[in-house]
Amino acid sequence: MHTYKKKVAMLDVNEAAGQELQVQLNQQYGSEQTQFYKADVSSDQQFTDVFQKILNKFSHIDIFCNNAGIVDEKNWEKTVSINLSGVVRGTYLALDHMKKQNSGNGGVIINVASLAGLGPFPSVPVYTATKYGVVGFTRALAVRTGV
Repeated sequence: MHTYKKKVAMLDVNEAAGQELQVQLNQQYGSEQTQFYKADVSSDQQFTDVFQKILNKFSHIDIFCNNAGIVDEKNWEKTVSINLSGVVRGTYLALDHMKKQNSGNGGVIINVASLAGLGPFPSVPVYTATKYGVVGFTRALAVRTGV
């Protein structure tokens, strides 16, 4: 049986938690298997810069997972920016890199939503809307691109 090890790049705004997780994962799976980057997915510049740093370190991306999310109904614009715009931004960055016509090797993009993306959660309407958006965006893009 073959054992395939992939390297993992993680990004988050919480630098302390990210670095702690990186240490734990590297201890468990081997040195230099994971790399943490501090970035805010709602910032186009930060996300693009970190994406390029990841490519510079690992040279390619096989699997890209959009998993950032918050629940903040009072600061609803921030919720939309992170939960929906961040997913769209990350997906297009990964898709552009992975496209075979751009000399990419293909790959997998995973967009994490929530049960709130499938049915209404009345206590958190903005959060629900963002997760509906993730599901709709992912489905529409799959039909358009075949991925």
